[in-house]
Amino acid sequence: MDHGQRAGGFDLEAIRREVADDFDEELEMELDEERLEQLADAVGGAPRPPQMDRKRYFRELFRLQHELVRLQDWVQTQKLRVVVIFEGRDSAGKGGAIKRITQRLNPRVCRVAALPAPSERERTQWYFQRYVSHLPAGGEIVLFDRSWYNRAGVERVMGFCTPDEVEEFFRSVPEFERMLVRSGIIVLKYWFSITDEEQELRFTMRIHDPLKQWKLSPMDVQSRRLWEDYTKAKEVMLARTHIPEAPWWVVEAVDKKKARLNCIAHLLSQIPYGEVEHPPVHLPERERHNDYARQPVPPEMFVPAVF
Repeated sequence: MDHGQRAGGFDLEAIRREVADDFDEELEMELDEERLEQLADAVGGAPRPPQMDRKRYFRELFRLQHELVRLQDWVQTQKLRVVVIFEGRDSAGKGGAIKRITQRLNPRVCRVAALPAPSERERTQWYFQRYVSHLPAGGEIVLFDRSWYNRAGVERVMGFCTPDEVEEFFRSVPEFERMLVRSGIIVLKYWFSITDEEQELRFTMRIHDPLKQWKLSPMDVQSRRLWEDYTKAKEVMLARTHIPEAPWWVVEAVDKKKARLNCIAHLLSQIPYGEVEHPPVHLPERERHNDYARQPVPPEMFVPAVF
Protein backbone atom coordinates (compact mmCIF):
# COMPACT_ATOMS: atom_id res chain seq x y z
CA MET A 1 0.00 0.00 0.00
CA ASP A 2 1.52 3.35 -1.01
CA HIS A 3 1.90 6.41 1.18
CA GLY A 4 -1.20 8.08 -0.27
CA GLN A 5 -3.35 5.26 1.06
CA ARG A 6 -1.99 5.46 4.60
CA ALA A 7 -1.89 8.15 7.29
CA GLY A 8 0.30 7.82 10.35
CA GLY A 9 0.74 4.13 9.60
CA PHE A 10 -3.02 3.46 9.38
CA ASP A 11 -5.13 2.44 6.42
CA LEU A 12 -7.13 5.49 5.26
CA GLU A 13 -10.16 3.30 4.69
CA ALA A 14 -10.02 2.24 8.34
CA ILE A 15 -9.86 5.92 9.33
CA ARG A 16 -12.88 6.70 7.13
CA ARG A 17 -14.84 3.88 8.73
CA GLU A 18 -13.97 5.16 12.20
CA VAL A 19 -15.08 8.70 11.34
CA ALA A 20 -18.28 7.44 9.72
CA ASP A 21 -19.02 5.31 12.78
CA ASP A 22 -18.61 8.40 14.97
CA PHE A 23 -21.46 10.10 13.09
CA ASP A 24 -23.71 7.04 12.97
CA GLU A 25 -25.36 7.86 16.29
CA GLU A 26 -26.74 11.11 14.95
CA LEU A 27 -27.74 9.41 11.69
CA GLU A 28 -29.57 6.68 13.62
CA MET A 29 -31.54 9.30 15.55
CA GLU A 30 -32.43 11.09 12.33
CA LEU A 31 -33.51 7.86 10.63
CA ASP A 32 -35.69 7.21 13.65
CA GLU A 33 -37.29 10.61 13.20
CA GLU A 34 -37.81 9.89 9.52
CA ARG A 35 -39.70 6.77 10.58
CA LEU A 36 -41.83 8.96 12.84
CA GLU A 37 -42.51 11.34 9.96
CA GLN A 38 -43.82 8.40 7.93
CA LEU A 39 -45.95 7.40 10.90
CA ALA A 40 -47.30 10.96 11.04
CA ASP A 41 -48.45 10.63 7.45
CA ALA A 42 -50.13 7.34 8.33
CA VAL A 43 -52.11 8.70 11.28
CA GLY A 44 -53.25 11.67 9.21
CA GLY A 45 -53.92 15.21 10.35
CA ALA A 46 -53.30 18.64 8.87
CA PRO A 47 -50.42 18.99 6.38
CA ARG A 48 -47.16 19.94 8.07
CA PRO A 49 -44.86 22.68 6.78
CA PRO A 50 -41.70 21.37 5.08
CA GLN A 51 -38.94 20.57 7.54
CA MET A 52 -35.37 21.80 7.29
CA ASP A 53 -33.21 20.20 4.60
CA ARG A 54 -31.33 17.26 6.14
CA LYS A 55 -27.99 17.94 4.45
CA ARG A 56 -27.95 21.53 5.66
CA TYR A 57 -29.07 20.39 9.11
CA PHE A 58 -26.19 17.94 9.48
CA ARG A 59 -23.67 20.47 8.24
CA GLU A 60 -24.82 23.11 10.73
CA LEU A 61 -25.22 20.63 13.58
CA PHE A 62 -21.67 19.31 13.29
CA ARG A 63 -20.34 22.87 13.04
CA LEU A 64 -22.22 23.89 16.20
CA GLN A 65 -21.18 20.74 18.05
CA HIS A 66 -17.56 21.59 17.24
CA GLU A 67 -18.17 24.99 18.85
CA LEU A 68 -19.74 23.30 21.87
CA VAL A 69 -16.51 21.35 22.35
CA ARG A 70 -14.58 24.64 22.25
CA LEU A 71 -17.02 26.10 24.79
CA GLN A 72 -16.58 23.04 27.00
CA ASP A 73 -12.79 23.50 26.96
CA TRP A 74 -13.21 27.16 27.87
CA VAL A 75 -15.64 26.42 30.71
CA GLN A 76 -13.29 23.79 32.09
CA THR A 77 -10.17 25.95 31.80
CA GLN A 78 -11.77 29.10 33.22
CA LYS A 79 -13.65 27.17 35.93
CA LEU A 80 -16.97 28.65 34.84
CA ARG A 81 -20.26 27.38 36.24
CA VAL A 82 -23.13 27.13 33.79
CA VAL A 83 -26.78 26.18 34.36
CA VAL A 84 -29.09 25.71 31.38
CA ILE A 85 -32.79 25.14 32.07
CA PHE A 86 -35.02 23.42 29.49
CA GLU A 87 -38.75 23.80 29.96
CA GLY A 88 -41.75 23.41 27.67
CA ARG A 89 -44.79 21.31 27.04
CA ASP A 90 -44.57 17.53 26.91
CA SER A 91 -43.18 16.37 23.53
CA ALA A 92 -41.88 19.88 22.70
CA GLY A 93 -38.41 18.55 21.85
CA LYS A 94 -36.41 19.42 24.96
CA GLY A 95 -34.89 15.96 25.18
CA GLY A 96 -33.80 15.96 21.54
CA ALA A 97 -32.04 19.30 21.96
CA ILE A 98 -30.30 18.12 25.13
CA LYS A 99 -29.09 14.97 23.35
CA ARG A 100 -27.50 17.01 20.56
CA ILE A 101 -25.82 19.35 23.03
CA THR A 102 -24.30 16.56 25.12
CA GLN A 103 -23.57 14.16 22.24
CA ARG A 104 -19.91 15.19 21.69
CA LEU A 105 -19.16 16.54 25.15
CA ASN A 106 -17.41 15.04 28.14
CA PRO A 107 -20.07 13.81 30.62
CA ARG A 108 -17.72 14.76 33.45
CA VAL A 109 -17.95 18.38 32.31
CA CYS A 110 -21.48 18.57 30.90
CA ARG A 111 -24.13 16.53 32.67
CA VAL A 112 -27.93 16.34 32.62
CA ALA A 113 -30.09 16.69 35.74
CA ALA A 114 -33.51 15.11 35.21
CA LEU A 115 -35.02 14.74 38.66
CA PRO A 116 -37.86 12.29 39.40
CA ALA A 117 -40.90 13.18 41.46
CA PRO A 118 -39.86 14.27 44.98
CA SER A 119 -39.75 11.66 47.74
CA GLU A 120 -41.72 11.99 50.96
CA ARG A 121 -38.62 13.40 52.65
CA GLU A 122 -37.94 15.87 49.84
CA ARG A 123 -41.49 17.17 50.07
CA THR A 124 -40.72 18.40 53.58
CA GLN A 125 -37.52 20.23 52.50
CA TRP A 126 -37.11 23.81 51.38
CA TYR A 127 -38.45 23.66 47.83
CA PHE A 128 -35.16 24.49 46.09
CA GLN A 129 -33.08 22.22 48.31
CA ARG A 130 -33.02 19.13 46.09
CA TYR A 131 -32.07 21.21 43.06
CA VAL A 132 -29.18 22.95 44.80
CA SER A 133 -27.26 19.68 45.13
CA HIS A 134 -27.19 19.41 41.32
CA LEU A 135 -25.74 22.87 40.69
CA PRO A 136 -22.34 22.94 38.95
CA ALA A 137 -18.92 23.30 40.51
CA GLY A 138 -16.17 25.21 38.71
CA GLY A 139 -15.59 23.90 35.21
CA GLU A 140 -19.01 22.26 34.88
CA ILE A 141 -22.18 22.68 32.79
CA VAL A 142 -25.48 21.31 34.09
CA LEU A 143 -28.49 20.96 31.81
CA PHE A 144 -31.77 20.75 33.74
CA ASP A 145 -34.31 18.66 31.83
CA ARG A 146 -37.14 20.35 33.71
CA SER A 147 -36.21 22.20 36.85
CA TRP A 148 -37.58 24.07 39.85
CA TYR A 149 -40.13 25.47 37.41
CA ASN A 150 -42.13 22.26 37.89
CA ARG A 151 -43.89 24.15 40.67
CA ALA A 152 -45.12 26.83 38.26
CA GLY A 153 -46.26 24.22 35.70
CA VAL A 154 -47.23 20.63 36.33
CA GLU A 155 -47.44 20.92 40.14
CA ARG A 156 -49.69 23.94 39.90
CA VAL A 157 -51.96 22.62 37.14
CA MET A 158 -52.28 19.09 38.58
CA GLY A 159 -52.91 20.35 42.12
CA PHE A 160 -49.73 18.88 43.63
CA CYS A 161 -49.14 22.08 45.59
CA THR A 162 -51.28 24.76 47.20
CA PRO A 163 -51.95 28.27 45.83
CA ASP A 164 -49.91 29.65 48.74
CA GLU A 165 -46.95 27.44 47.76
CA VAL A 166 -47.19 28.67 44.17
CA GLU A 167 -47.25 32.28 45.31
CA GLU A 168 -44.26 31.70 47.58
CA PHE A 169 -42.43 30.14 44.63
CA PHE A 170 -43.03 33.23 42.49
CA ARG A 171 -41.77 35.45 45.31
CA SER A 172 -38.70 33.29 45.90
CA VAL A 173 -37.50 32.21 42.47
CA PRO A 174 -36.33 35.64 41.21
CA GLU A 175 -34.25 36.10 44.36
CA PHE A 176 -32.99 32.52 44.17
CA GLU A 177 -31.80 33.02 40.58
CA ARG A 178 -30.30 36.43 41.33
CA MET A 179 -28.38 34.78 44.15
CA LEU A 180 -27.07 32.14 41.73
CA VAL A 181 -25.99 34.82 39.27
CA ARG A 182 -24.35 36.92 41.98
CA SER A 183 -22.36 33.86 43.03
CA GLY A 184 -20.95 33.66 39.49
CA ILE A 185 -23.22 30.99 37.97
CA ILE A 186 -24.35 31.65 34.40
CA VAL A 187 -28.11 30.89 34.20
CA LEU A 188 -29.84 30.34 30.83
CA LYS A 189 -33.55 29.48 30.60
CA TYR A 190 -35.20 28.08 27.44
CA TRP A 191 -38.90 27.48 26.85
CA PHE A 192 -39.63 25.15 23.89
CA SER A 193 -42.86 26.23 22.24
CA ILE A 194 -45.11 24.10 20.03
CA THR A 195 -48.67 24.48 18.80
CA ASP A 196 -51.71 22.62 20.09
CA GLU A 197 -51.94 20.76 16.77
CA GLU A 198 -48.27 19.75 16.81
CA GLN A 199 -48.47 18.33 20.33
CA GLU A 200 -51.58 16.34 19.43
CA LEU A 201 -49.78 14.89 16.41
CA ARG A 202 -46.67 13.96 18.42
CA PHE A 203 -48.77 12.33 21.14
CA THR A 204 -50.77 10.39 18.55
CA MET A 205 -47.53 9.16 16.97
CA ARG A 206 -46.28 7.99 20.35
CA ILE A 207 -49.50 6.07 20.92
CA HIS A 208 -49.02 4.24 17.60
CA ASP A 209 -45.27 3.73 17.88
CA PRO A 210 -44.16 0.81 20.11
CA LEU A 211 -40.66 2.30 20.39
CA LYS A 212 -41.99 5.58 21.76
CA GLN A 213 -44.98 4.56 23.88
CA TRP A 214 -42.87 4.60 27.07
CA LYS A 215 -42.53 8.38 26.62
CA LEU A 216 -46.27 8.87 27.01
CA SER A 217 -46.98 8.92 30.74
CA PRO A 218 -50.41 9.29 32.37
CA MET A 219 -49.35 12.85 33.23
CA ASP A 220 -48.68 13.55 29.54
CA VAL A 221 -52.13 12.30 28.63
CA GLN A 222 -53.69 14.65 31.16
CA SER A 223 -51.70 17.56 29.76
CA ARG A 224 -53.62 17.22 26.48
CA ARG A 225 -56.94 17.65 28.29
CA LEU A 226 -55.58 20.58 30.29
CA TRP A 227 -53.89 22.41 27.39
CA GLU A 228 -55.48 25.76 28.28
CA ASP A 229 -54.63 25.42 31.98
CA TYR A 230 -51.00 24.76 31.08
CA THR A 231 -51.06 27.74 28.72
CA LYS A 232 -52.32 30.06 31.46
CA ALA A 233 -49.71 28.68 33.89
CA LYS A 234 -46.94 29.20 31.34
CA GLU A 235 -48.01 32.79 30.67
CA VAL A 236 -47.98 33.64 34.38
CA MET A 237 -44.63 31.88 34.87
CA LEU A 238 -42.92 33.76 32.04
CA ALA A 239 -44.37 37.08 33.18
CA ARG A 240 -43.30 36.67 36.81
CA THR A 241 -39.89 35.04 36.39
CA HIS A 242 -38.50 36.83 33.31
CA ILE A 243 -35.82 38.88 35.06
CA PRO A 244 -32.82 40.77 33.59
CA GLU A 245 -30.34 38.58 35.47
CA ALA A 246 -31.89 35.36 34.12
CA PRO A 247 -34.32 36.05 31.26
CA TRP A 248 -36.44 33.48 29.45
CA TRP A 249 -35.70 32.61 25.83
CA VAL A 250 -38.50 31.06 23.75
CA VAL A 251 -37.51 28.45 21.13
CA GLU A 252 -39.97 27.91 18.30
CA ALA A 253 -39.97 24.11 18.20
CA VAL A 254 -42.49 22.89 15.63
CA ASP A 255 -39.52 22.20 13.32
CA LYS A 256 -37.30 20.07 15.57
CA LYS A 257 -34.17 20.48 13.48
CA LYS A 258 -34.37 24.28 13.42
CA ALA A 259 -35.21 24.33 17.13
CA ARG A 260 -32.05 22.39 18.03
CA LEU A 261 -29.80 24.51 15.85
CA ASN A 262 -31.32 27.79 17.03
CA CYS A 263 -31.06 26.77 20.68
CA ILE A 264 -27.43 25.65 20.40
CA ALA A 265 -26.43 28.74 18.42
CA HIS A 266 -28.08 31.00 20.99
CA LEU A 267 -26.49 29.16 23.92
CA LEU A 268 -23.06 29.63 22.33
CA SER A 269 -23.74 33.34 21.85
CA GLN A 270 -24.54 33.83 25.55
CA ILE A 271 -21.19 32.65 26.92
CA PRO A 272 -18.12 34.45 25.55
CA TYR A 273 -15.40 31.86 25.00
CA GLY A 274 -12.05 31.62 23.32
CA GLU A 275 -9.58 29.06 22.03
CA VAL A 276 -7.83 26.89 24.58
CA GLU A 277 -4.33 25.84 23.63
CA HIS A 278 -3.69 22.15 24.21
CA PRO A 279 -0.18 20.70 24.30
CA PRO A 280 0.45 18.19 21.51
CA VAL A 281 -0.27 14.60 22.44
CA HIS A 282 2.32 11.99 21.48
CA LEU A 283 1.32 8.36 21.60
CA PRO A 284 4.19 6.41 23.19
CA GLU A 285 5.46 3.17 21.73
CA ARG A 286 3.85 0.16 23.33
CA GLU A 287 6.18 -1.78 25.54
CA ARG A 288 6.73 -5.39 24.55
CA HIS A 289 8.20 -8.10 26.79
CA ASN A 290 9.51 -11.40 25.51
CA ASP A 291 8.36 -13.24 28.64
CA TYR A 292 4.70 -12.22 28.14
CA ALA A 293 2.31 -14.44 26.19
CA ARG A 294 -1.32 -13.44 25.81
CA GLN A 295 -3.62 -16.08 27.21
CA PRO A 296 -6.50 -17.35 25.05
CA VAL A 297 -10.08 -16.50 26.07
CA PRO A 298 -12.23 -19.60 26.65
CA PRO A 299 -14.75 -19.96 23.79
CA GLU A 300 -17.71 -20.15 26.18
CA MET A 301 -16.98 -16.61 27.38
CA PHE A 302 -17.65 -14.98 23.99
CA VAL A 303 -20.94 -13.33 23.20
CA PRO A 304 -22.57 -15.35 20.40
CA ALA A 305 -21.86 -13.82 16.99
CA VAL A 306 -25.48 -13.48 15.88
CA PHE A 307 -24.63 -10.66 13.43
